[in-house]
Amino acid sequence: MGGEQAYRCDGDPLLARADNGPVDAAGIPNQAAGTVPGAFVVLRWRDLELQLPRTNNAGAPSYSDGQWWWSLEDPQQPRFRRLQGRGRIEEFSCMGESDPLS
Repeated sequence: MGGEQAYRCDGDPLLARADNGPVDAAGIPNQAAGTVPGAFVVLRWRDLELQLPRTNNAGAPSYSDGQWWWSLEDPQQPRFRRLQGRGRIEEFSCMGESDPLS
């Protein structure tokens, strides 16, 4: 993802910055999009700043801390969710902005 990527989620600006973290291990399975387990994403949205670790789910990179979840199956329409009590999931609609930020 290089640098910050701008999105609009539920009408509000969101900035996402992916980082591969300190992991330096070749041969780890599921290195989709150049990320490995140990990588993380920082999301700045509304009054939140979230640092979500990379999951080891197969496929496109996804990040979760067990409450918040960010997935890049479609980088122009990422999936952004929050798990609330009793298994209820709140889904936020996100769209990529046309110009990434440096």
